[in-house]
Parts: sequence; structure tokens; C-alpha cells
Amino acid sequence: MEKQVFSRTVLKDLEVWKSSIQRKPLVLRGARQVGKTTVLRQFGKSFDTFIDLNMELPGDRRLFDQSLSPEAILQRIFLEKKVARRGQTLLFIDEIQHSPPAVATLRYFYEQFPDLFVVSAGSLLEIMIDTHKISFPVGRVEYKYLFPLSFSEFLSALGEEEALSLLDVVPVPDWALSRLFELFHLYALIGGMPEVVDRYRHNHDISSLVSIFQGLLTSYSDDVSKYAKNATEITVIRHVIESAAYEAGKRITFQHFGNSAFKSREVGNALRTLERAMLVYLRYPTTATQPPLIPDLKRKPRLQLVDTGLLNFAAGLQAQFFDVHDLNALYKGILTEHLVAQELMAIHSASLKKPDFWVRELSQSQAEVDFLIPWNSSVVPVEVKSGKTGALRSLHSFIDASDCDLAVRLYAGKPGWQSIETPAGKPYRLLNLPYFLAARIKGYLAHGSFV
Repeated sequence: MEKQVFSRTVLKDLEVWKSSIQRKPLVLRGARQVGKTTVLRQFGKSFDTFIDLNMELPGDRRLFDQSLSPEAILQRIFLEKKVARRGQTLLFIDEIQHSPPAVATLRYFYEQFPDLFVVSAGSLLEIMIDTHKISFPVGRVEYKYLFPLSFSEFLSALGEEEALSLLDVVPVPDWALSRLFELFHLYALIGGMPEVVDRYRHNHDISSLVSIFQGLLTSYSDDVSKYAKNATEITVIRHVIESAAYEAGKRITFQHFGNSAFKSREVGNALRTLERAMLVYLRYPTTATQPPLIPDLKRKPRLQLVDTGLLNFAAGLQAQFFDVHDLNALYKGILTEHLVAQELMAIHSASLKKPDFWVRELSQSQAEVDFLIPWNSSVVPVEVKSGKTGALRSLHSFIDASDCDLAVRLYAGKPGWQSIETPAGKPYRLLNLPYFLAARIKGYLAHGSFV
């Protein structure tokens, strides 16, 4: 089976980095198996000279181990790799966390060889940095982030170019809705892990994906022994990994997480460790109704897994997807919200931006809005919800408490604007969008009214 090299959106960002006169060595961050190495090797094809080093290999690691000058290190690399430097040259240092000297050398490459293009990546990079006290040169490197395939990337991978082009038509035509919902439901089922999508692209057999999903979960569990400090921490982190799929999309309490006897501090440390591995994300709520949206770390966070397809497999939810016309009918709508959050995170490659959500937790007045989208100098509330617009109680609470006069509902319907009043009498405009357009909310807001 020929392995597919997917077209990833981050490649456009890498091209921008390549053309920048203020370019610094770049570190691509992301969870294991999201395609970092593949993307950077694909990027390397656009250069005249490309050198690929892997710090897991003793021979490559040895290139940085001796006390040589940066110039001597670079000459040694070209000599041992039997490559003559010509034209634009990209040096790719993979699994860089296994070589602190290579990390330190990034600084000198930046200072002494501004015409050399340097990129690096690594599995468990964030954790290994903490464990081995590796320090990346502050101000002398820049970062990009890679996530599982977004819906747009998923469509491209499956050769659904016409469907992909229709996502950018405002408004999306009514005649295309059925097919786009069908494809988004498939994406919700499979998720965006590259190996999973590649297998499905070849055989269109959902059952064949079981071994890949299981292999991913096993590899994540096996990794724990690489960074846990002791046997107790290994036990806690593995329990959190095994339980996370059942708690994902919900607001969680650390104490007794996953029906365990573990204490809040133990679970909190485990979750934060897995967050550094970019396998889970803790999305804390805000109580603000305008920028800055400062997360309130004293309140219960919402748990986000790296990939919704992995969540479906681990929680045994895959069989429920067939013949479903509205994802909100599954798992109390939690899966739709989880996938929307995954889509919103994938928009940003320059930073790890976890989507905000809003809460008001008073003794006699509870409200929670699924997402807040920065818009101009304000924020727009977004609810993922089916049913009548009159049931948007939390959204109405936010509108009443803020200066906002716009809101968005993501649902299993067609796009359109409505003029609405809250029960308190405040008018606002509601943008209804199919939930497969979550990544294009701002484009629709900028477009304004449409017929």
C-alpha cells in the first residue's frame, strides 16, 4: 500500500516562514502520530538541498556530541551525509529532544548562519524538555503547531475537492448540504489521525481501522514509562489515558477522576503531563463577556482529547454513527462540541489556542456558552445546539450580560440570519450555520447578510 502524503494547511505557513527575512530556526510541535515528520520531509522537497537527521539514531546524535564550533558541526554534517551544499538548504533535526547539544546549537545556527534554513520536531517534546531540563534558546527559535487533520484537510485527503471548494462558497448551496453533512459525519467518526485517514482512503473499510486506533492508544500508554517519575505516577497517568475518552467533552473534577480513588493533586498532575504531550487539553472557562478572556483556573475545566475519532473508538461509540442525521443526537451533543473545538484549534498553527467558553455560576442563575469567538474588538458567543432558537437560554444570558449584538448557532441545518430578541427584550442577530462550517465562522461574520 502506497502511503499518502497529505496536503496539510501548515505547509502554507511554512512557506511564509521560508520567505521571511526575520526567519529563525523553527520547532514544529504536536502530539505523536499527527504527521510532523511527514510534513517537514514534504516541505524539504521545495529546497535545493535537504538534510534529514534523526536524534534517535546514535550516528546522527553523535554529530552534535563533541565540543565543536557550529561551523565545524555543519561541515561535519555535510561530510558524513555525503551532501554538497547548494542553493537553499534545509536542515531537519527530528526527535531533537534526544540531543540537548543539538538544541543548544540552534542558537548558533540562528546567529552565524542566517542563510541556513533549520527546522526541528520531536515526539513528547514538551515533556522531555521538562524531564531533562532542556532549554530552547529564548528568542532565537519560533514555533508552529500541528494537529490532526481538520475537516478541510480530511476532504482533500479523500479526494473530495468539489466538496472542499464548496466550503468557501458563502452561503454554501442548499443542494450541497446533504453531501457535506454526510462527509462531516464520516470525519466525526474517523477523526483526523493521518494513519487512520490513510487506511480509510485506500479501502473505505471502517472495520480495518480498529488495529490502527488500538495501536495509537497502546503507544500512548507505553510512552508513559518514558516520562513518569515513579511507578505510582505511571499508574495514575495510564488510568487517566484509559478514562479520558469517557470524560472528554465534559467539565471534569480531578478528585476521583474516572471513578478512581486517586486524589485531585495526582489526577491534576497526570492531566497536565498529558497536556504537555498534547494528548489532552484542559479548557478552563471564562466569566468575561469582552476581551481579555482570562481563563478562570478555579473553575472546572472541559476535557478535550487530541482527536475525536480516537475518542469514538476508545469509548465504543462508533456503531452509533450509522444512520444519524444530526450529530447532536449522539452522546447528548457532546461529540459535536468536541469536534467543533478540534476544528477551532486546528485553525491556529502559530500558537496553541484552546477555544474559550463562558460560564455564569451563581446560586440561582447558571449559564454556559459553548464557545466565544474573538471578533473585531469584542467576542461573539457560539452555541452548538439543535431545536428552536427560543431554547438558547445560556446564549441569551450572555447577550443580556454583554455589549454583543451578534451570536452564532451551529446546527444540522442550512445557513441563514435571524433577528431575535432575548426574553429580556434585547435585540440581536443570530447566524445559523451548519456545524461543518465551524472553522469558517469568521468568514460568514465578515460577509454579513446573504440571501
